[in-house]
Amino acid sequence: MELRHLRYFVAVAEEENVSRAALRLHVSQPALSRQIRDLEDEIGFVLFERSAKSIRLTEAGRTFLGEARDVLARAQRAVDAAHAVATGRRGELQLGYAPTPTVRLLPPALRAFQAERPEVRVRLHDLSTEEMLGGLRDRTLQLAMLVEPARPLLRGLEFRAILRDPVRLAVAHGHPLARMRAVPLARIAAEPLVVLSQKSFPEYHGMLESILVPTKVAPRIAEEHESGSGMIAAVEAGYGVALATQSLTCTAGVRVKLLRIAPEPEPLAIGIAWLKGNLSAAAEHFVRTATKAAKQAV
Repeated sequence: MELRHLRYFVAVAEEENVSRAALRLHVSQPALSRQIRDLEDEIGFVLFERSAKSIRLTEAGRTFLGEARDVLARAQRAVDAAHAVATGRRGELQLGYAPTPTVRLLPPALRAFQAERPEVRVRLHDLSTEEMLGGLRDRTLQLAMLVEPARPLLRGLEFRAILRDPVRLAVAHGHPLARMRAVPLARIAAEPLVVLSQKSFPEYHGMLESILVPTKVAPRIAEEHESGSGMIAAVEAGYGVALATQSLTCTAGVRVKLLRIAPEPEPLAIGIAWLKGNLSAAAEHFVRTATKAAKQAV
């Protein structure tokens, strides 16, 4: 038994006339009569009482009509639900993110996306860079919003930069450097540095090394932290200074002071990564929405 048999049966039952049902279905009358006979043969009982001038449902046929309508309705609901997911209008989106670098970008992107796709639920995962890249590769994440990783780390992945965030020096308010408008690289290289974990945030250490290369001095790392909040607390406590992006002000507030660096380094690229060939319709729409939100956040 196929769905078309049920559609043919429902049409004949509602029209109580094979000719009118055939016109409604855009099939020939003989073909429709044959399909109804095939259906009756398959299920083993008669659905219609037939005479030269009329065709009417049997008692069994009336029962079968209600069930057939339910089956067709459920099939249509299944098609509609699957189509909504396929076109990105329903479903679930697993999104990894780095809290501090994306603090200016993620909230407006989420608001805009939910306004346009209210039936797609975005599940957020606060993860390290290593965890996000691993999540994309094992398909537990569909997207990751983060600082652009080094090219070798992006093997098999796509990355789209959508925001540039200036690099600043975070210091405690009572630190001697806090009185300066811009801090020379040589002064930064002489300071103990509070940094993010190299294992979890390799792109941070790549930035650190590239910025301090002109000084020809190895970074003096005082502490490593697993999160931006830990790094902020250490700087505030006077354990050292930290290289961070301007977005740190959104999470640190007035707890630390951000200073310009001389010469000013290249800003960090913040963007979205995904597994090559694995961008669903909902994920693709989120990337477009986040790109628009980034232009407004600048």
